Amino acid sequence: MLASIRHALAVATPLAALLATGCSRPREITHVFVIILENKGITTTFDSPSPAPYLAETLTREGAFLRQYHGIGHFSLGNYVAMISGIAPTRETQGDCGRYEDFVQRGTTPDGQPIGRGCIYPASIPTLPNQLTPRGLSWRAYMEDMGADPAREPASCGHPVVGQADLTEGATRTDQYATKHNPFVYFHAIIDSVASCQANVVALPALAADLRSARGTPNFVFVSPGLCHDGHDTPCTNGEPGGLVSADRFLQHWVPLIIQSPAYREGGLLIITFDEAEGSDASACCDEQPGPNVALAGITGPGGGRTGAVLLSPFIAPATVSDVAYNHYSMLRSIEDIFGLSHLGYAGQAGLDSFGDDVFGRR
Repeated sequence: MLASIRHALAVATPLAALLATGCSRPREITHVFVIILENKGITTTFDSPSPAPYLAETLTREGAFLRQYHGIGHFSLGNYVAMISGIAPTRETQGDCGRYEDFVQRGTTPDGQPIGRGCIYPASIPTLPNQLTPRGLSWRAYMEDMGADPAREPASCGHPVVGQADLTEGATRTDQYATKHNPFVYFHAIIDSVASCQANVVALPALAADLRSARGTPNFVFVSPGLCHDGHDTPCTNGEPGGLVSADRFLQHWVPLIIQSPAYREGGLLIITFDEAEGSDASACCDEQPGPNVALAGITGPGGGRTGAVLLSPFIAPATVSDVAYNHYSMLRSIEDIFGLSHLGYAGQAGLDSFGDDVFGRR
């Protein structure tokens, strides 16, 4: 695998020619892949010996290790929502929205934060997919185990009935899908377009087929493993060990498929990170703001803790290490910059860094 990435770097146009004028990211990135794991701080994952050696050792040698990457809050759902909208947590998303209820909006702050309470944002609240589609850019979210138990959720655009309890809060032996790890279904701007949602929020097996050609691979790919393979559950209800051991096995299967795909080789960026650190770490970076609906995004502190992140790309030199501070708003901002989009919510915060020369540096 390392050889394949080095080959891609060797045959690519020199980075000096790839860097956009006045911008530190390569213009030729055409496909962004994101894999989100669960609830692990940076020392748990990356200190040696790691329970996830493929992620912590192999992949950090092959790409960029962002040592100061942070989640934006606790618990899971607020982080996922922020990744695709720039919206800060509410009390309900901090609690993972055990009831799937509408967000009742009372206003909007000057920096684009909706004021109110609830879970499912009105159709007027935009997301990254709503930015991509009008530009002719494709997107797809791949959810492991979605639809494995049709009594809990359908196999596409899987979410509870509005106003009812979320039956996917915990895993079963045969279904590890968690709605709270699927941010796309918390926006009416996505779920109200039923056909589009069903076509774009799909079960994970579809990814393997989509990767076979660059044309068939969406420009933006979001992968959410099930509760066993994202590191959330230890042990798993299906008998697997869970935690980082099972998460690492998931990556060993899917990362090679992604980085060997035509879309990645032509101009891909793969981002692997965690939604948040363990609950005791509520640290933040990047002058993170709590938003209008909670006092502290991390409940006991300002953020979601330091998780670290690993980025792979033909435009990233192997064994790159960055100590620039980033968070989920930075990731959204970086993706928007890659695709030439405006910045949503706190992705537009003054002074917030996009992934820069520390990641896409000249060799």
